[in-house]
Amino acid sequence: MPNTLPDTRHPDSLIAAQSDQQAVLLWLSEFIDRPATLRSYRKETERFLLWLADRKQGLQAVRREDVLDYQRFLQAPWPAERWIGPARPRQHAHWKPFTGPLKPASIRQALTILSALFSYLSEAGYRHGNPFKLLRQRQPQDTRPVERFLDHTAWQAILSALEQLPHNTHREQLQAARARWLLTLLYLTGARRQEVAAARMGDISQRRQQWWWRVHGKGGSTADIPVSDELLQALGDYRHSLGLGRLPLHGEDTPLLCRIPGQGQDSLHGVSDKAIYLICQEIFKRAASHCTDPQSRSQLQQASTHWLRHTAASHQLEAGVPLLMVSQNLRHASIQTTRRYLHSEDDARHEATAHHSMHGTRKHTPTDEH
Repeated sequence: MPNTLPDTRHPDSLIAAQSDQQAVLLWLSEFIDRPATLRSYRKETERFLLWLADRKQGLQAVRREDVLDYQRFLQAPWPAERWIGPARPRQHAHWKPFTGPLKPASIRQALTILSALFSYLSEAGYRHGNPFKLLRQRQPQDTRPVERFLDHTAWQAILSALEQLPHNTHREQLQAARARWLLTLLYLTGARRQEVAAARMGDISQRRQQWWWRVHGKGGSTADIPVSDELLQALGDYRHSLGLGRLPLHGEDTPLLCRIPGQGQDSLHGVSDKAIYLICQEIFKRAASHCTDPQSRSQLQQASTHWLRHTAASHQLEAGVPLLMVSQNLRHASIQTTRRYLHSEDDARHEATAHHSMHGTRKHTPTDEH
């Protein structure tokens, strides 16, 4: 977090912060029990504070015009050499705040987070008012079908890419086994990458002759996801590659996804959600290079880890898994969120519309072929 200019606080302030940095850190501490939220909020506030520092401006001086300036800045951070660079760890000497211009959805997310910060600071008496709340009224929630998913051709390309991973060295064998397990886990469960990074082998256990994965999700919530025979087999294969028994032990603390162990290393350590993202990106890249279908190749070139969650939902619904069960597995707060993945409803509606034409309407029957 950058050092920022200290400001004079209101005498009735409810917080003891003496600088912008202290005020922001106090706000972030409210989310200490929600690691994924904390990472996201810290990233966006750090970017904003760096931008303000570049303008020699403090939080209390931010006005509506500054919000609009920052919104335009996020569309194309400038100068690019100062703000944009490859994804690197925060402590890297050549780390940059951005990997490129933000997409509209990411800009809205950034502004929403900063609005929450300014509401907190305003209510705490650290500053007066929230200039982010003057943004135009947001449009109603988009209920159109989600298109950020991989079709079956793209998914088959991923499976082929996993089969073709190099196996020449022991390290390559471990990397291939880990990639297969990760993609299987994300596809069959629809889990978020943060949930995988935080999970332990002992979270998978057997009850009444059935296997379940207890997932620790957003906001400290927990839920049980069914573990199919196929997923349990994939887990056993991955554990075997690590020299472990095929089934997890009760309360086992081994990470659900492990770093490649170094020579002479006895204990297994987990990977970060960023590492999970990079592993998936490598597989998407390999799959796209061998995919001959232009549409599927385009999907793979755009895909992120979260696309696998969308894909899991879409493919489960296409396979006939009931909507309510898919919603429960993905832990959606509303079944309407899950319904956005039900592309078959729109397909059927589009097909049925063909029966109504300018030259007469013929009765639609379930046996009609098109």
